[in-house]
Amino acid sequence: MKKLKNIGALLLFVASLIGIGYASFNIVMWKVDTNTNNKLKKEINKLVIKEEDSAYKIDFKALKERNSDVAGYLSVDGTNIDYVTLKTTNNDYYLSHNFDKNKNRAGWIFIDYRNKLDGNDKNVIVYGHNMRDGSMFGTLPTVLKKDWNGKITLITENGTYLYEVFSVYEIETEDYYLKTSFNDGDYQEFIKKLKLRSKYNYNVDVTNTKQIITLSSCIGNNTKRVVLHAKLIEEVE
Repeated sequence: MKKLKNIGALLLFVASLIGIGYASFNIVMWKVDTNTNNKLKKEINKLVIKEEDSAYKIDFKALKERNSDVAGYLSVDGTNIDYVTLKTTNNDYYLSHNFDKNKNRAGWIFIDYRNKLDGNDKNVIVYGHNMRDGSMFGTLPTVLKKDWNGKITLITENGTYLYEVFSVYEIETEDYYLKTSFNDGDYQEFIKKLKLRSKYNYNVDVTNTKQIITLSSCIGNNTKRVVLHAKLIEEVE
C-alpha cells in the first residue's frame, strides 16, 4: 500500500513538472512571437509616413507586394494602436498568423472579411489580440478609462476616414455587435443600442450616422470582450 502511495506521489510530481514545463514553454513562445511582430511592425511602418499637417502618406503598392491582404492603416489616439491592417476571406487566419503569413500566436490586426471597404460599409469591424506587452490591441482596454476620449483614423486605398467614439464597454462573448449588413430601418436602432451599452456618455449625436467603426478584443482570460464603437465624422477621398 505504501509503495502504491509513493508511486502515486511520484506520478503527481512528474505531472506537475510537465505542467510547469508546458506553461513555461508557452510563455517563452508568446514572448518570441510578440518580439517578432514588434520588429515586423517597425519595419512595415516605415512605409507609413505621417506628414507635418498630420496627413498620412502610405505606400500601398509596396505593402501589397509583401502581403496582398493589406486593407489599410489604423491609428487610435492615446493607445499603441498604429498598424497596417489586413483582410482575408475569413476571420480566423490572422488570429494565428502575422503580417508575413507566418504562424504566430499574437496574430495581426485584421478587418472583418465581410467588409467591402468601398465607403459603403455600415459597420467596419477590426479585430486584434489583447497582448500583455501592449502590442496589437493590448492597449485597447485604455478606452475603458474615463479620461480617454480619442479619435480613430482608418486609411484605405479609397480614402481617409476619421471617427469619433460614442460607446465603449466590456461584455460577455457574443456576436450582436459584429453585424455588417442591415435591413431598412434596423441600422439606427442598432447604433442606439450600442450607445446605450456604453460605460460613459460621450454626448455624441448618432442620428443619421452614415458609418461606424468597431474595435473588438478579448479581455479577462478570453471570457469577455472590450469593445469600442465610433461614428464617421470626416471622410477624405
